Amino acid sequence: MQRPEYLSKYYFDWELFDIAINGKSALDTKFFITPMNSKEQVEKFLIGYGLDPNEVVGKAELFGIFQESLQFIRRYFLKEGNPDGLDLNIPDALYMISDITDLFLMATENNFQKRIQRLWAEIVLKIMHVILHVDKDLRTNYFSIIQTQIFDRFYKYVYRDQENNLFLGVKGSDEKIALYDFQTKSKKSRDSVIIKLLNKDESVAEELFDRVGLRFVTHNPFDSLRVIKFLMERNIVIPHNIKPSRSVNSLMDIKKFRKRYWTILKQAIRKNFSHEEFAKALEQASKECSFEKAIELDRNKHRSKQYKAMQFTSMQLIIYKDPFLQEFNKIKHYARDLDQQNVLAKKVLALDTSLLARDIRFFYPYEIQIMDKDSYKINTEGEASHEDYKKAKLKAAMKRVFWALLKNLNIQADDL
Repeated sequence: MQRPEYLSKYYFDWELFDIAINGKSALDTKFFITPMNSKEQVEKFLIGYGLDPNEVVGKAELFGIFQESLQFIRRYFLKEGNPDGLDLNIPDALYMISDITDLFLMATENNFQKRIQRLWAEIVLKIMHVILHVDKDLRTNYFSIIQTQIFDRFYKYVYRDQENNLFLGVKGSDEKIALYDFQTKSKKSRDSVIIKLLNKDESVAEELFDRVGLRFVTHNPFDSLRVIKFLMERNIVIPHNIKPSRSVNSLMDIKKFRKRYWTILKQAIRKNFSHEEFAKALEQASKECSFEKAIELDRNKHRSKQYKAMQFTSMQLIIYKDPFLQEFNKIKHYARDLDQQNVLAKKVLALDTSLLARDIRFFYPYEIQIMDKDSYKINTEGEASHEDYKKAKLKAAMKRVFWALLKNLNIQADDL
């Protein structure tokens, strides 16, 4: 029986609905790219993506990202660059590509004999997609300014005394908290950002919240609460700018400690505790209220279950003064002093700079971690070490990108 012609209008790609309304990432779909049968279709897709395949500079940039993706795969996901990588080789056909549209056609080719080649092409496109998001994050251009403006808010309150003891507080006053350590996160390498995005459902650079980070290590869990109190009372951290979905506490049972706090407070009043006795009682209570085992965090599946800390993400309003506009205004000032018949001076003064913003203002996230020294030692040793954490992320990214190819080759991803 012949099918009615109108049925062709009602064929649905159900995975597209999963992406649009069910929270599925395009990186996890069965087919990363919808079928394309001609270069014209590929070009229309690229234009919709925001790229012009016929513009010379853009075309060269896209091909450069293709080449970088091949190198990235070899460096991190294959044995030739990583001893823990896959014992596979990129097909020669991919090295022969000279036009990006051919990569898309290869990735959607409906030919069973070339299915392995198709899956490799999809893998390369996934890496290219993430690299594009890293490169096109406008805020990256302001990163050094961002770091300076955020870190400076904290640096002015972190100091050492004459005995080299570290404190958070106001120098020369009693308003201070002894610290075991204070650290700021160095800028992530580009490759680290790419690997991190390959692990996230939201594979876009705007969803990275920990490019700028600070860590306070206190001598006991109670002082971790005092650090938060100080940061907020001094308006270093504005509570209204904290992102609720990013807040995690695996350090101390606050509800339990709160009850103990009120009990100790009543005892202090009734028994006339000294300041030192009151502080010691709270410190002891905070240790007794610490989680024996770190609670399991849904937010970061690669972080060791031993990892204990208080973590939250806040947003800081960054103010960037455009150096070009400042210099150009100086040139305009000089131009006004020149002969009015000077052609160059006339052109400079005639330029309309009203659309150039004097200041560029935007919010940028940063992460704060607070932990006591015992938790810090556990976090940085054994299972919780940063090296293990990085390896886990890399392995997860590899499985996520290669899952379809591994399945086709009958390689069990869980055995890797």
